[in-house]
Amino acid sequence: MTRISIIVLCTTFLAAPTHAGEHRNFVSCPLVRDTKTVPCWLAEHDGELYYLGIQTDISADFDPPYLGHRALVEGVVAPNAERICGGVVLDPVNVSTLPELDGACNTVLPAEDRYQVPFAPRPPGPSGGRLAFEPPPGAAAAKPALTGPQEFAIEYDFDTPIMARHADVLTQIFGYATQAHARHIVVRGYRGATLLSDGTVMTERDTLPEARAKEVAQLLIGAGLPRAEIEVSWSTEVAQPRGDGDWHARRTVVRVEP
Repeated sequence: MTRISIIVLCTTFLAAPTHAGEHRNFVSCPLVRDTKTVPCWLAEHDGELYYLGIQTDISADFDPPYLGHRALVEGVVAPNAERICGGVVLDPVNVSTLPELDGACNTVLPAEDRYQVPFAPRPPGPSGGRLAFEPPPGAAAAKPALTGPQEFAIEYDFDTPIMARHADVLTQIFGYATQAHARHIVVRGYRGATLLSDGTVMTERDTLPEARAKEVAQLLIGAGLPRAEIEVSWSTEVAQPRGDGDWHARRTVVRVEP
């Protein structure tokens, strides 16, 4: 076990009490805890371990961070939730991998019998992407067909452009614009700021809104939508961060008008 692992395990017992509904926004090295099924992702903040999610499949809602990088964690302490993999559960939670390399972020905790993940949707090992084609148990029925003007929001990790996980919403936008014979499409980019639990504010670069909007427009054009129908705009203004769901401000909004 690394020195970092020992520090994390020791400081956990000195953590301040956590209360359901409290916001936890912080930058920290992510940790991996092995289990008999799938790896758990955790992060330490102010002497406490927090559970972020499990690593399963490309179709999962949770997109794990990376070892070797620090991560921005934005979440809410879940009410009446038992610890998972030794960490306090954050739900909802948003995790952004920060681009700068950090060699100290390399902790992998060994599997222990007391840490189980009975809700893991697949057995150990690669799934070959099959979960992307299997709806989860109790999945909601298909939504009614869209009609009329519609807005789609693409939300981003902190200070990043489009990522692979945005393929689904981009496909929805293209599909609806094609089906509805869209006459006008407005793509508008925004940036955001996050209020950390220690009072610090992290603000995205002012060049991102333009870059995000232009990238989305170019992807839609590349997929086959006429360039003349797409209007691109952006705003560099930043809404006052509240520490509650600040990640929703990091977005590009696409309005499709039939």
